[in-house]
Amino acid sequence: MDQITPMMRQYLQIKQQMKDTILFFRLGDFYEMFFDDAKIASKILGITLTSRGTVKGDKVPLAGVPYHSADGYISRLIKAGKKVAICEQVEDPKLAKGIVKREIIRTITPGTVLNPSLLEDKVHNYLAAINKNNNKIGFSFIDPSTGEFKVTELSNPTELFIELTRINPQECLIPLSLQEDELVTQLATTITFQDDWIFSHSTGFNTLCELFGTSSLDGFGCENLLIGIGVSGAIIHYLKETQRSGLTYVNKLIPYTTSDFMILDAATLRNLELTRTIRSGEKTGSLIWVLDKTITAMGGRLLREWIQQPLISVEKIRYRQQGIGEFVASPTFRDELFSLLKNIHDIERLISRLDTNLANARDLVALKESLKITPKIKDILKPLNSRIIKEIEENLEDLSDVTELIERVIVDSPPLSLRDGGLIKEGYFQELDELRNISKDAKNWLVRLQQEEIKRTKINSLKVGYNKVFGYYIEVTKPNLHLVPQDYIRKQTLTNAERFITPQLKDWEVKILNAQDKIVEIEYEIFLKVRTQIITEVKRIQKVAKTIALLDVILSLSQAAVENDYIQPEVNNENIISIKDGRHPVVEKVLVGERFVPNDTFIDANTEQILIITGPNMAGKSTYIRQVALIVLMAQMGSFIPASSATIGIVDRIFTRVGASDELVKGQSTFMVEMIETANILNNATHKSLLILDEVGRGTSTFDGVSIAWAVAEYLHNNPHLQARTLFATHYHELTELEFSLERIKNYNIAVKEWNDKIIFLRKIIKGGTDRSYGIHVAQLAGLPPEVIKRATAILSSLEMSNIGEETAVSSIKPQPVQLTLFEPQSHRVVEELKEIDLDRLTPLEAMNKLNELKRMIE
Repeated sequence: MDQITPMMRQYLQIKQQMKDTILFFRLGDFYEMFFDDAKIASKILGITLTSRGTVKGDKVPLAGVPYHSADGYISRLIKAGKKVAICEQVEDPKLAKGIVKREIIRTITPGTVLNPSLLEDKVHNYLAAINKNNNKIGFSFIDPSTGEFKVTELSNPTELFIELTRINPQECLIPLSLQEDELVTQLATTITFQDDWIFSHSTGFNTLCELFGTSSLDGFGCENLLIGIGVSGAIIHYLKETQRSGLTYVNKLIPYTTSDFMILDAATLRNLELTRTIRSGEKTGSLIWVLDKTITAMGGRLLREWIQQPLISVEKIRYRQQGIGEFVASPTFRDELFSLLKNIHDIERLISRLDTNLANARDLVALKESLKITPKIKDILKPLNSRIIKEIEENLEDLSDVTELIERVIVDSPPLSLRDGGLIKEGYFQELDELRNISKDAKNWLVRLQQEEIKRTKINSLKVGYNKVFGYYIEVTKPNLHLVPQDYIRKQTLTNAERFITPQLKDWEVKILNAQDKIVEIEYEIFLKVRTQIITEVKRIQKVAKTIALLDVILSLSQAAVENDYIQPEVNNENIISIKDGRHPVVEKVLVGERFVPNDTFIDANTEQILIITGPNMAGKSTYIRQVALIVLMAQMGSFIPASSATIGIVDRIFTRVGASDELVKGQSTFMVEMIETANILNNATHKSLLILDEVGRGTSTFDGVSIAWAVAEYLHNNPHLQARTLFATHYHELTELEFSLERIKNYNIAVKEWNDKIIFLRKIIKGGTDRSYGIHVAQLAGLPPEVIKRATAILSSLEMSNIGEETAVSSIKPQPVQLTLFEPQSHRVVEELKEIDLDRLTPLEAMNKLNELKRMIE
């Protein structure tokens, strides 16, 4: 059996504790990976796989990355869903007896990332925990990079998946007992299973009380969330295991209920393209792309929350509107504040790094520079009067004690490393200043020594130098070795020179190196004390950070309103949505060569509950119904909206049934997906909901589709517990008949103009239905070959004149010959009609009528 080296034995012992992670094992200037870790990492990272030594006769696979550039490699592993454990040397190699002691200092998982280079600035990185018991589901989530920590209890899996879609956690903690549960198998994120006892109420209660330093959780308002407390405790337990820190910056658990906000399910978040587009998955072209004028990362994250979680309280919406309105009317204040916000760093994430031992001196300087801006912001806000701005001004607490501490201790431009010295200002600590003087004097002494030795030995090329391996030395080239004095002691032989030491130089070397080591040690200790002192003020700093984020969002929405000509809507609790000259906030920004045409909207649950909207493809039906949904959503997040005036009756949920897509992985066709989404709407909508239905029933045959769409419209109208405000875009002209039998259904259509066998889209919504789809015209615009267009026109003419059932009509269409033949002329309906005419019995009037009929057929 091979002899296992002490280093490999140490590695195997540590790896045994971290079986499900990629272990980054620090060796000198590299993080090394061995065995399966090396194989996995080499494939993901594209790095060379080598070997080092043997175990049981087999070569040990090896892969490594430089420690100073490890972040980029770690980021790629995390994005691949892997976990990385960082194993560092925890003692000075010079003082180690035998192998250097190593320990895991932290574990990085998809949900516990803290390093800014691994995070997206304006997006939260959430870690969630889920458990279920009887009829309740406990759901808690935290952003470890900011300390935001929330909990709720849900009634069913549908509510859970709505929340999961909204927050998009990068990792979910699940009890082992739910490993085979159907709920867990549907999660589309990294799953980490933990022992069940970690999720128990008693364990969670004790874990949270210990974290917050309290004897109960009554002060957080979550004492009745029994399963919620369990999942929240599981999150803290996991963070303590992975981060190896006290989590002082996590000082609050916020309970919430989904009924406090407008509910947006996965389909709606996707179809309305709130934070990313359906086609590319990018921010550009989404609603947040239009509204995000935030300057700080903190503001960007908060704006995303507002967009994905609109309010349903009229009072809270007006509270936000007042602040936006005041900044819209105050361009000077707005510009001054934007200018100041440019100097503010991500305070929330700075604090989390300080508390988890990841921050350096540059982070302290960034914190100081950010907090020094707040008094200036406060002064600008004082003349403003809206309630939200007044509260922002009051919450910008004076943190001069923190800024003055950092200013007094830390140099303005510190080095990146905490172990290289140069962190602490002169005059702060007397012993440090004395050691620095020794170090400076020693350097001057070395210069004087070199000059003296050259004079004494007559060796003009003599040099006094230093390197980390051999320390200080006197170097003499070989041609001058005969001039070397007797008191020189040989230290190192080079190709062209010899290096020596003298007793005097050796004494100074000890003195200098001791001083330098002591300087680094003292500076590091001072830094740690400053950091600890700042962490005691974490609640005050976090309060200021959240206040700045709120100010940034209010400014952002006011700037968007000014740039895009938005107005403040009236919001109330009536069941009416009335919009004058509404516009699609995104489409109007991306249109090229065409002016966006505004449209009015009026929906009243009591009189005009369902709007049946007909018209050709490309005319703008989908844009119109989406724009109404986006305007309502913007109004309820407190934003101004693209319209000339509007009154928005509060909506509790927006449902969308838009477009077609297969879920082949789940064995679901396009039509099945469509019906599942439609069923979800009919089963969960309320009389306060807004429904956006686009082409219900188009995934099946015409008769089936019309029947389903008709029945859905009737159900929405007649069900006394539903009667939701609805925009129903369709190609089924048959649905326009509903207006004559159901009082709250009204017909609208997209106006078009025909000209020279072509159509012009007017993009205007007008009252009344239409009985034409103009599908062939749209196909022509799309570039279908002319022969296809011609043939489609002929088929359509045949179908329209048949006036028979769908199947019969289709079967009556005779196939078009592939090519002309010399022996068999093509048949045409007009020709056949002419053959059937009995000219001997035809009266002049009948002949005239027949001629007109044949002419229409040809046309």
